[in-house]
Amino acid sequence: MARLPRPWRRTHLGTDADRATFRTLHTASLASPALRAGLTADSAERSIKHLRALLGTPAIALSDTADLLAWDGAGHHHAAQVPALVAEALARSGTQVVARRELPCRQGSCPVRAAVISPLVVEDRVIGTLQVFGPYASAGLVRAADEVARWVSGQLELAELDSSRTRLMEAEVRALRAQISPHFIYNSLGAIASFVRTDPDRARELLLEFADFTRYSFRRHGEFTTLAEELRSVERYLLLEQARFGDRLQVTLSIAPEVLGVAVPFLCLQPLVENAVRHGLESAAGGGHLRIVAIDQGQECVIEVEDDGAGEDPEHIRRVLAGDQSGDSVGLGNVDGRLRAVYGDAYGLVVETAPGAGTKVVVRLPKFAPGVHA
Repeated sequence: MARLPRPWRRTHLGTDADRATFRTLHTASLASPALRAGLTADSAERSIKHLRALLGTPAIALSDTADLLAWDGAGHHHAAQVPALVAEALARSGTQVVARRELPCRQGSCPVRAAVISPLVVEDRVIGTLQVFGPYASAGLVRAADEVARWVSGQLELAELDSSRTRLMEAEVRALRAQISPHFIYNSLGAIASFVRTDPDRARELLLEFADFTRYSFRRHGEFTTLAEELRSVERYLLLEQARFGDRLQVTLSIAPEVLGVAVPFLCLQPLVENAVRHGLESAAGGGHLRIVAIDQGQECVIEVEDDGAGEDPEHIRRVLAGDQSGDSVGLGNVDGRLRAVYGDAYGLVVETAPGAGTKVVVRLPKFAPGVHA
């Protein structure tokens, strides 16, 4: 008679070493989110209990280069000594051991009798210290404190990189704002003025559109917006341009409703549309047709901006996307660089163009990406 296979039964989570490794990694993962915000009193308070769990010591402290940021564990009456310990540690280099005589204490039961002070270093700069307290400073405790301090420094370095990326994105958006064509502003106001006497109602509507367009373009908050908001600004821009060009500028929009809520980098479409109008259609004697399409493709959103105008030299576009700032299509390079910074190199602009053949710019975005929300 054939024997049935025995049902699977979980016995344990591996060896003792496996379980210890899992606990260590799990504890580190609990401290990481706070540290990725940088070294502040708040991030120190939120991460310090997890760091003490990693080290298994009676008490630890986190400081900046002058003062205590957070203390966890026994012996809190020693917190007042932290600034002096920081100053002494920073006067030297590397991890320092503080002996019992340097930590005076009148409480006989206090477990804080020695300390190990390790610097927290970001980009070769000491920005604070990790202070580990216990009954004595063994060689093992010194090694453990040093390793945890290195790990904390790594998390703080990532926080600095995130902050640098944010500052770079903000600078690039400021650059885009500065590049909003003065000719567009003058021409828009001129077109509005031309309707003041002949069609006052339309002049008023265009003036409101112009005010909304500039308000959106120069807003001060948020790296990201929704595709719906970005398209609304683009429509305002095109309404103002159509007031100037009349029937010479034909526009078709085809937008899938499913992608309207997708978060996109602020001012990622308007430079593409402006480039199409200025370089594709403005110079064409008979004007032309501009097509904007947004497609839902599963986990991604695909946006196309296409004109049937004069087209451009592909080599010039390659130089622009490679970072050449000498031409007048730098808005393309700015948008391409920001897309790659946010989503990775797989999500840069794709530009199809040739002299006399028009231009098509394709933007592919993930619908959901870490850290991207409107």
